[in-house]
Amino acid sequence: MLPTKITVIGAGSAAFGLNTLAALMRSQKLHGSQLALVDRNAETLDLVARLAHRLNEEWGAGMKITTHTHHADALPDTAFVISAIEVPPREGLWRSDYEIPLKYGVRQPYAENGGPGGFAHAARNIGPVMEIVRDMEQACPDAWFINFTNPMIRICDAVARYSKIKVVGLCHQIYAGYGMVGLALAEDLGIAVPEGPLSTHADPRIWPRLMQVARQAAERIDITAAGLNHFTWMLDVRDKRTGEDLYPLFARRWAALDPSFEPLTRRVYDAMGIFPIPGDEHLCEYLPWVSDPITKPWEKYDISLYDWDLWGSRRDETHERIAQLSSGELSVEPLREAEGEGVLDIIESIAGAGRHYHMSVNIPNQGFIPNLPEGAIVEVPGFINGAGVHGIGVGPLPEPVAELCRREITVARLCVDAAVNGDRQAALQCLLLDPVITDLDVAKKILDDYLQTYKEYLPQFW
Repeated sequence: MLPTKITVIGAGSAAFGLNTLAALMRSQKLHGSQLALVDRNAETLDLVARLAHRLNEEWGAGMKITTHTHHADALPDTAFVISAIEVPPREGLWRSDYEIPLKYGVRQPYAENGGPGGFAHAARNIGPVMEIVRDMEQACPDAWFINFTNPMIRICDAVARYSKIKVVGLCHQIYAGYGMVGLALAEDLGIAVPEGPLSTHADPRIWPRLMQVARQAAERIDITAAGLNHFTWMLDVRDKRTGEDLYPLFARRWAALDPSFEPLTRRVYDAMGIFPIPGDEHLCEYLPWVSDPITKPWEKYDISLYDWDLWGSRRDETHERIAQLSSGELSVEPLREAEGEGVLDIIESIAGAGRHYHMSVNIPNQGFIPNLPEGAIVEVPGFINGAGVHGIGVGPLPEPVAELCRREITVARLCVDAAVNGDRQAALQCLLLDPVITDLDVAKKILDDYLQTYKEYLPQFW
């Protein structure tokens, strides 16, 4: 079944574009495939294309590379569409998503995937995503849509319920769990812990250190986690070599760690009796206990906001690095280690009729978690072969955790219905059911402000 055709939409993505490109180009199994690079930004697209041609030549990938500023031109004969799109300006709009509710007394913990900001973020991105999948239905109806765009649950739900296209979402956040478990079991497993502060916070100065621990842990242990994206729960943890159940040992070691390390995760684990995987700054988005303006729990749990200015500058630095790689100023050899967020394993396994176990995939629930709604986008371990992506059943979640997940699923589906249909009532219901909102009038004011402020991005509501 190989070679195949792969279309990368949002090829200039600073977060995913470079790693994805390198992973695809180094694959021996995909030798001779077609690679269509799509980005609305012609300047960024040119940089990525020049790098792709360099990798193609130096690594002997033998790929046929094309570039396109509109996805429709790239879709015919495509077998896999990788989407990492984001309505720009990413950091500027995210900051606005956070600041608008502040005018009405609502402080969100993060404003990316949950809270009112999760609604605004999803609504902006669902429109362009649906345009892509509608064109896929005509040009390549059997292709897979592999999604990296956040909010993951909502984007994948829109594709699954409002199109005929097969969808799977990929996210690396489970490695936060491997990092936390690896830190707790470091002495037991012989894991080297780097010097300096460690946390799961989205800080480019800290996150790489945690990932050093996570990569070592992933070689020694297997974690089974399930739930929703950025809201998964550790059901099992075992020694890869012996099969020993390490959960009891982990519980003891975790209790002995510095209590200032991931304090929200610690409190939720104590309350629920099951360990949350995502780390404090993603976990906080879906909980009703982190937004109270009187008790200010974000201070107690050290829930810092996303650093929009820092990440905006890092985005610029990444594009500068791509320019240096494409011009030959920098060696491309370090890119051989790019992991590609799991996309390579999925494409190779489906296109080449292989067999691959993936620790977390976001797909429609088909009984994988029986006490969550059928068809809801859940994150579970998956098995990939020539027939596609198959979730692995993990059994029911503890009922208190399942209830938190069911509420978020309802919020996500209302958001999707609103964004696809331009339904203001569904949008209001989405905000009213969100755990951050506690007042009917405030919800209406925030919604009206969002829709007016983002009128150019959300024409379906007007």
